[in-house]
Amino acid sequence: MIDSFLVEFMIIGLFGIGSQWIAWRYRLPAIVVMSIVGLLSGPILGLINPEQDFGELYRPFISIAVAIILFEGSLNLNVKEIKGIGKPVFRIVTWGAFLSWLLGSFAAHYVANLSWAVSLVISAIFIVTGPTVILPLLRQSKLKPRPAKILKWEGIIVDPFGALLAVFAFEIIVFLTGETSTIHSLLYFIFASIVAVLLGWIFGKLIGFSFEVGRVPEYLKSSAVLIAVIACFTIADEIAHETGLLAVTSMGMVLANMGIGSIRQMRHFKEDISILLVSAIFIMLTASLTKETLMQVFSIEIIGYVLLMLFLVRPLVIFLSTIGTGLKIQEKILIGWIAPRGIVALTVASYFASVLAQNDYEGAELVTSVTFALVFFTVCAHGFSIGWLAKKLGLSSEGKPGVLIAGSNGFSVSLAKTLQQLDIPVLITDASWQRLYKVRQAGIPFHYGEILSEQTEYSIDMTPYDYLIAATEYDAYNALVSSTFVPEFGRKDVYRLPIQRNSGDQLEDVDHTIGGRVLFSDDIGFDDLTRKIDLGYTFRKTTLTTKYTFDDFLANCEPETVRILTMKAETGALKFFTDDASIKPVNGDTIISLTPPSKEFNKIKERIIEQREQ
Repeated sequence: MIDSFLVEFMIIGLFGIGSQWIAWRYRLPAIVVMSIVGLLSGPILGLINPEQDFGELYRPFISIAVAIILFEGSLNLNVKEIKGIGKPVFRIVTWGAFLSWLLGSFAAHYVANLSWAVSLVISAIFIVTGPTVILPLLRQSKLKPRPAKILKWEGIIVDPFGALLAVFAFEIIVFLTGETSTIHSLLYFIFASIVAVLLGWIFGKLIGFSFEVGRVPEYLKSSAVLIAVIACFTIADEIAHETGLLAVTSMGMVLANMGIGSIRQMRHFKEDISILLVSAIFIMLTASLTKETLMQVFSIEIIGYVLLMLFLVRPLVIFLSTIGTGLKIQEKILIGWIAPRGIVALTVASYFASVLAQNDYEGAELVTSVTFALVFFTVCAHGFSIGWLAKKLGLSSEGKPGVLIAGSNGFSVSLAKTLQQLDIPVLITDASWQRLYKVRQAGIPFHYGEILSEQTEYSIDMTPYDYLIAATEYDAYNALVSSTFVPEFGRKDVYRLPIQRNSGDQLEDVDHTIGGRVLFSDDIGFDDLTRKIDLGYTFRKTTLTTKYTFDDFLANCEPETVRILTMKAETGALKFFTDDASIKPVNGDTIISLTPPSKEFNKIKERIIEQREQ
């Protein structure tokens, strides 16, 4: 056991972020990796025990972290996104949640052998799915927009309602079975829930108004929001326990729908914090479990209950609650299967485990074991199956990585046509209908609108696109587009044309600080590329073989040839040629190059192959 508080804090951070990296590197569900690492470091090896070592700081830290995570998720709940899916979302978070509570209670009582009081409380907790597990799974699986949005909205909206329903169920049980409880305590809880929603609305409006009129400087905005979230959660939770989650969800939704110009920057900041908090919390929660709890997980009753929740309760709830909503049977099957529980379920259950035990309710000692069993098994089952099932049902956008191009011109249109011929998803976006004329003629998918507009994230499905190229004639605009989308695509997959040294934009001194990687080389800019297209340069696709290698390709390229990218044979991944990247294509890879209008290239290639065959 680690004796130093500081060392333990460091270990939690290293294990959490290390788990995230392993999950990214090997394409595994991050929550699964973190759960395994937490169990190994806690109850199995006894290296750390955060609940015991952190003492009174443990629960407040977990609660505030969950509030921040839930707020970050609710910042994505813009009502414009719900267009077309409002009916199924409403049904799932109302009737669906109620049915899930009732059916889950019967399952807990008759299969897990829990008392009715405990069954009603934990089944209320288990209606949640939660952004801590749903959002990472959606990023990993690349679902089509409609099922992805439904799962996201359900996860974020139901999260606070699950905690509230658990409190409500407990208050009713105490009212019906206890001697000290009165109708006033029940009415107080309902009143406190309404106050929490209003409190979140007030905080959201105040923050939004302060930002819009310039009362808060840019460098303080993210910090101000963070403190406001903590304050909103704490005030509501002090009024009535577990209403704080409802307050921060309300606050996030208000901010998401106010149209604040800096909401994108706030969202990225909160997302970074949420990833850090999710990593730390999951390690802490799983490392704090006891060996006795783990042994109880493998009892026949608990395993039977988990299987019933997975294969009967959830699918039945979704099918019944979405009747007449227009969802396809494939969408119902996918949504009916995907319902992983996460941090909110674990934290709320740990609170009620102690409360129910203090009130001597039968089965209270099993609450933590049942909760962890459902969390772990659902995360594993859904994390490893969501991508496979989505492909089988035709609801996955998986395929060759796509390219989003900002700017319509001769170069970008020709490049897009070449990518289409390789079955690579491509989309050109431009704010000028006139500049999109050639795109429309060529039959290339396009988006008419300003890519920097906040409406873009609701009008363009970004899921199929893994790379972005800023390819307009304006260097400053390319730089702005690149910097804006680096957080979404990742710095290594955002590209821009080189700065034109004679453009007058005066960006030379800051070239190295601008987001996005420079395509090709510094001496080939927009004017050079478009002039080459006008002169008849064409894009060529060259597939390397054992008889025509990359060295042969380089040796026989004409001096004016511009190497664009390489498509990997196995995965379809694209590698763009840049000055800072060393690319060595191998047998089977395809090279796209912009070559002069000459037939000599193909003649040389054919001659080399003929000579080697002889």
